[in-house]
Amino acid sequence: MLEPVNGAEKVYRVDLDGNQSKVVEDLGLGLLPDEIEKVRQYFAKEKRKPTDVELQAIDQAWSEHCCYKSSKPVLEETVFGLQSSKPVVAREDAGIMEFDDNHYYAVGLESHNHPSALDPYGGSATGIGGILRDVVCMGAQPIALVDPLFFGDLDLPREKLPDGVKHPRYLMGGVVAGIRDYGNRVGIPTIAGQVAFHPKYTGNPLVTVGCIGMVKKDMMIHSHAGAVGDIYILAGGRTGRDGIHGVTFASRDLESGSDDDIGAVQLGDPITKEPLMHLCLELNEKKLLSGMKDLGGGGLSCVVGELALDGGFGASVNLEKVPLKVDNMAPWEIWVSESQERMMFTVKPENVEMVLARCDAWDVEAVTIGEVIAEKRNIVRYNGIEILNLDLEFTTGGPVYKRPYNLPEYDCGEPAELPDYPADIENIMMELVRLPEVSSKDWVIRQYDHEVRGRTALKPMQGPIGKDSPGDSSVLKPIENSWKGLALTADVNPYLMEANPYHGSMSAVEEVCRNLASVGARIDSLADCLCFGNPRKPDIMGQFKASCEALRDAATAIDVPYVSGNVSLYNETSEGAIPPTPVLMGVGIVNDIRKCVTSDMKSEGTIWLVGDTKEEMGASLYYRIIGKECPSVPKTDFDSFIPRMEKLIQAIENGEVVACHDISTGGLAIAVIEMCMSGKGAKINLTGEMRADVELFSEGNGRWVVQVAPGSEENFRKRFDFAEIIGYVNDKIIFNKNDEKLVELDIDKTREEWTNPIWKRLA
Repeated sequence: MLEPVNGAEKVYRVDLDGNQSKVVEDLGLGLLPDEIEKVRQYFAKEKRKPTDVELQAIDQAWSEHCCYKSSKPVLEETVFGLQSSKPVVAREDAGIMEFDDNHYYAVGLESHNHPSALDPYGGSATGIGGILRDVVCMGAQPIALVDPLFFGDLDLPREKLPDGVKHPRYLMGGVVAGIRDYGNRVGIPTIAGQVAFHPKYTGNPLVTVGCIGMVKKDMMIHSHAGAVGDIYILAGGRTGRDGIHGVTFASRDLESGSDDDIGAVQLGDPITKEPLMHLCLELNEKKLLSGMKDLGGGGLSCVVGELALDGGFGASVNLEKVPLKVDNMAPWEIWVSESQERMMFTVKPENVEMVLARCDAWDVEAVTIGEVIAEKRNIVRYNGIEILNLDLEFTTGGPVYKRPYNLPEYDCGEPAELPDYPADIENIMMELVRLPEVSSKDWVIRQYDHEVRGRTALKPMQGPIGKDSPGDSSVLKPIENSWKGLALTADVNPYLMEANPYHGSMSAVEEVCRNLASVGARIDSLADCLCFGNPRKPDIMGQFKASCEALRDAATAIDVPYVSGNVSLYNETSEGAIPPTPVLMGVGIVNDIRKCVTSDMKSEGTIWLVGDTKEEMGASLYYRIIGKECPSVPKTDFDSFIPRMEKLIQAIENGEVVACHDISTGGLAIAVIEMCMSGKGAKINLTGEMRADVELFSEGNGRWVVQVAPGSEENFRKRFDFAEIIGYVNDKIIFNKNDEKLVELDIDKTREEWTNPIWKRLA
């Protein structure tokens, strides 16, 4: 079955006319039976047997992670090619949008789920490394990171932990540490994100990482080769056995024995990354590069061909020139290794010596390994012997499957009969405060440096020192001589997604908009990281399709493009799939950062409710803790929401607002309590026709709690026909219904209950 190739050590010809399943097993391939047969037919036309290097290369290119073979048909029907009045400049390794007359901003969002389940520290750290490279690939200086994270039940008894699964507390601690150490060491602030919990993430946490960067318009570079004859230069870290079969590992379910796949997890090295980023930006600024791309999934096997083919060319590579971490690596291992901190440049021949000299000056190892050729093929030689010769369009084309699907119910149905009114609503409110979903995430946030580089105008925790509370969005001042800003946020509710993937996705987009508007930012672009279970299961594929349709409908309504993202499937263990989780990152534009507002309650100003409260209690935190099921989840009404959002932003720009917080998890009650963690309380009086528990805990969309500046009440009222005063500043947190007291909370005691839960579990 395996025949040694003369003159090429550890390279073999492979017979595909025999037992194909044994070939797949022996070589550790992820190719399906119909795929390996398609490969056999290709080589039959070529009238030769493939080498193991060629099969490994095809295996990487045809993985779910690389070619989107299950998701592409749905994406093409929904979010791909959406029209928007906000033009996308480029969608390559990162998306590019216009910031001002002279600058673009770059956006990237990726997942590192499977690696983080095996090695939470290394998996999350290399996720940060990868997303930084994606932004640098466009010639952009990274200026901030975002980390939406999803974990299982922190209180899961160890005796109930499935075999081979690491405890959510261990996973969370390792993931946060990996993001902290990598981001802090390369000097890029982590300023926004999300930490969510659901039992179905127990064996399969989601670790999504986003990055935003800035580039002058004339400095943007593309991720494709420039011309025939350009030279390939490999720069950065050496190539080793870490990260081998990373993309194929990420393209199948996690299993209890997945620890055997630890070699698929890459090893991050921020100390190497930091000068490498500076080098890349300098070479680009000096116009010494014709193309640039990072080595991520698939390693050399993907980057070489993609750089060439995207420019309309092919590539010839001498593999023995690649610097190695360890001796005796087989050629196929070198070709598919996903070792970190590597970049590939294409350079005009006359600039090669200068590029290598600048690499040496930055103490970054770099070598020439090949050149761009006219024929659209990848040709690889090892010590002069040809070991790979593949048609690039065949390799990168990959199979496409229109998977069968069972669409979930889109209709939310009628509200279920209300539960008995709680005997002690104060205890319920405090129970909500103590839940990890609601309690302070400062254990996570404070491990990150969110002010390095000096661009952070609004931090993730906002308010007085020692009494700060969570903000809805963070804000950057990216340009030194301009007050124009960028706002960042991330959001999705896994419980709402589980209940109704369509309306859950619609709500996620709307909440991203609300978060941005809360600080005075207008949404400008979205990035999506679509994390789902096994696409071969019709129910999972139905969730995916429903979510993508919602993402299309929501983006069309708000007239905003998806500028970047990825798809992560096979997020499953023996215990089942994760909740459908389309992680969203939103980027907003702030006209003047000096006019931004924070979420913390101020000493003066009336408290208003903007937006209508509805009895949409399905998937609410309140119903979950009392064990009540209800199909009526929150819906979106963009026709009313969009003008309401714009008027709120105008009020903030006009100085009429001193504090603002959107209403989401936990409803109005939790929004007010979070605002009061600043040390300033509130006396709230509910006067609606609904029951008090519904008014307090409904998580219906399109609403904010707004503190209006003294003297601005009349102007504020004129802007809205759906806003009402609900309270005033107080030394306690008080909720009344028609002037009758429901709840009275001491601020300091409540803050202690809100602050401690995650610290107690993880510190």
